[in-house]
Amino acid sequence: MKLLSLFAQPPAKPLLPQEKVKKLYPRFRWHILEATFIGYATFYIVRNNLSTVARDMQAVFGYDHSQIGSILAISALLYGIGKFLLGSVSDRSNVRVFMPVGLILTALCNFAFGATQSYTIHFWLWALNGFIQGAGWPPCGRSIGHWFSVSERGTIFSVWNIAHNVGGGVAGMLAAYCAKHFGLHNAFFIPGTIAILCAIYLFWQLRDTPQSVGLPPVEVYKNDYPPQTHEHIEKELSTKTLFVDYILKNKLLWVVAIANFFVYIARYSMLDWGPTFLREIKGANITQGGFSIMVLEFAGIPSTILFGWISDKLQGRRGMVSMLCMIPVVLAFLGIVVYPQPSLWFYYAMLSVIGFFVYPPVMMLGVMGLDLTNKKAVGTAAGFIGMFGYLGRTVQAKGFGFILDYFATTYDIVTRWNIVLYSIVACTVISIVLLAFTWKVKPRG
Repeated sequence: MKLLSLFAQPPAKPLLPQEKVKKLYPRFRWHILEATFIGYATFYIVRNNLSTVARDMQAVFGYDHSQIGSILAISALLYGIGKFLLGSVSDRSNVRVFMPVGLILTALCNFAFGATQSYTIHFWLWALNGFIQGAGWPPCGRSIGHWFSVSERGTIFSVWNIAHNVGGGVAGMLAAYCAKHFGLHNAFFIPGTIAILCAIYLFWQLRDTPQSVGLPPVEVYKNDYPPQTHEHIEKELSTKTLFVDYILKNKLLWVVAIANFFVYIARYSMLDWGPTFLREIKGANITQGGFSIMVLEFAGIPSTILFGWISDKLQGRRGMVSMLCMIPVVLAFLGIVVYPQPSLWFYYAMLSVIGFFVYPPVMMLGVMGLDLTNKKAVGTAAGFIGMFGYLGRTVQAKGFGFILDYFATTYDIVTRWNIVLYSIVACTVISIVLLAFTWKVKPRG
């Protein structure tokens, strides 16, 4: 019980004088945005480092595609479950403690992973790492939900969401550099050390809710909701109400979650397998493989901000914007499989198109969790949507690894990769069909 008490939400403090509210609110809002951005980006460098060095693990430890796929799959599966379960815990926890502790634990998993040479231990350590990684997004979503009002969500989340791209892009190049110059184990040791330092920084910068530091709810501060809705917004939800009424009975949330399943297959296919694809098909080296991840991730930075802003201008019609974004993603994957090119730069160009258009839906489907629920259920709704997303990642990680090995005696490596690519195209088309059902959806708040 004493351990759980460390995560207990701090009590509300007496409301500060109006002049102090005006002075402190902007400062704290900036601290929250900046700290959660840096913190979540750091979660990525201790999660996305594995895919960059997967080919090297095959060479050093003798792992095949299916074994690597199994490690990626179990991590994704446990991440989805962790994001849902830990999301519900984060809704009742102090963000200032919850998020740093999660980052420290995932760093410890990286230290242990880099220190062992056993496949079984690698498998279960990365599974544990995946589950703990679920402590990353929910407290960030909860923080932004409490510190920024509904009319700001699309723009603020689009800015914050590029933490995915920054962290994911840095993760690939950092892991490649560390493995090449300092040895494979340092692709896990060095990111883990960075994560520990970041956790200390988060504890220094983060705060829980505005009320925990003597400030009014953001709806009052921004005058974003009619006064009669304030009491409803601030009312705590019972566990039954949280899961049953706001999640399980929410039909639109189910549609968004299932669409996210297929969007994440498109997103993670090249993050998990892109470096291996380029090294096996195009003869790329470890640095060029790591660079492919950076291209994919960084391409999503301007588009996430742009389309988040556009979704706000369209009265929060994030489903419509997401559906339109997935169409170029289909075309880019078709370009890779239909027009094979000798130059790596062609593939980098296609990956940049995929990254540019896939990351806005990744961001906006998460924001729709806020749009379709009460802000007291933000962590749980985000975890629910995210769980389906990472079930999608699980399927592609294990499924594509299985395809590459199962057909090894029947087809050459190019044909096997083409089967994988056509599978991605099919999943992306399904995501478009599902998102069409959210065309007219707007925030309920």
